[in-house]
Amino acid sequence: MTAAARMSPASDTDAAIIGRSVREPECFAVVFDRYYAQIHGYVARRLGRSLADDLASETFLTAFALRHRYDLAHPDARPWLYGITSNLIARHHRAEQRRYRAMARTGTGETSEGHADEVVVRLDAVARRGPLAAALSEISDGDRDVLLLVAWAELTSEEAGRALGIPAGTARSRLHRARQRIRAALDRTDDRDHTRG
Repeated sequence: MTAAARMSPASDTDAAIIGRSVREPECFAVVFDRYYAQIHGYVARRLGRSLADDLASETFLTAFALRHRYDLAHPDARPWLYGITSNLIARHHRAEQRRYRAMARTGTGETSEGHADEVVVRLDAVARRGPLAAALSEISDGDRDVLLLVAWAELTSEEAGRALGIPAGTARSRLHRARQRIRAALDRTDDRDHTRG
């Protein structure tokens, strides 16, 4: 057991650990251990594996540097970490757009491991990956960020709003708008499939 784990029991809230890490920096390792795999998986889904290692690591380096500014009133650090991640992903907007367009053309994407695969199944099956990617490439960055934080990071719309620094009502509106665009794109695909069959 590491010294950080002994100082920050697994039952402590993220806020308690982050607060303690201001005085005892090694405690932040507990937050890293709790969320690195989730953040890495999210980045891999959005930008591909080639950027996931770097951006996931950069997320935690940034979080560590900003830990003294964390709002300790929020026991769960996931929205904060995903907010940092979303800001880093925004710098790679072109790479994300290229990825979705390529997936739309081929109907395939990189295979991913664990939780990300389960999310893809829930969004819909492999047959819909191309149209889904095309729809994702066409919606606004803000709408896509909220949708993917809810769908892939499993945040609530309120948590997604907090992650992105927008009001909860705005997050709900963006989520609704994004879902409508995705549904419309998938319905068009279903209609084409039915007319062919």
